[in-house]
Amino acid sequence: MTPGPRYHAAAVAAGIAIDVTRTGQTVGMAFGQSSGPPAMQKQIDELLELLADLGFENFREARYQFDFTQRQANGKFSRDEADHFIELLRERSESGAAEEPPAAVAPKPSSAQRALQKFSDEDLAAELQRRGWIVAEA
Repeated sequence: MTPGPRYHAAAVAAGIAIDVTRTGQTVGMAFGQSSGPPAMQKQIDELLELLADLGFENFREARYQFDFTQRQANGKFSRDEADHFIELLRERSESGAAEEPPAAVAPKPSSAQRALQKFSDEDLAAELQRRGWIVAEA
């Protein structure tokens, strides 16, 4: 919904610039579509080879490390995108800056787990026994 003249006048009076593009004034592009001609198979093969040198088997494994879009993670690149990533991967391999995959981060404890941390093991065991559970030390 575009702002009407009343909103526009109020914004201008307040010193706020509004630039409204009406429907049909811009060229649309379908979701997931690349912005140029598709990459050549030679470029895709080179990208896969450079990723393999860094320890990745495919584009999906490298998606988050290199900020690939969903389309790129499926192996669909424009020529410019492929050139950009080839250059980036060559620089990394030449500088020896192959980044290690991020270490697994321990999940944040839930609110229930945080609440239980206030109690000692003995108190928790006593409560379980009171509820009919059998408690044994490991």
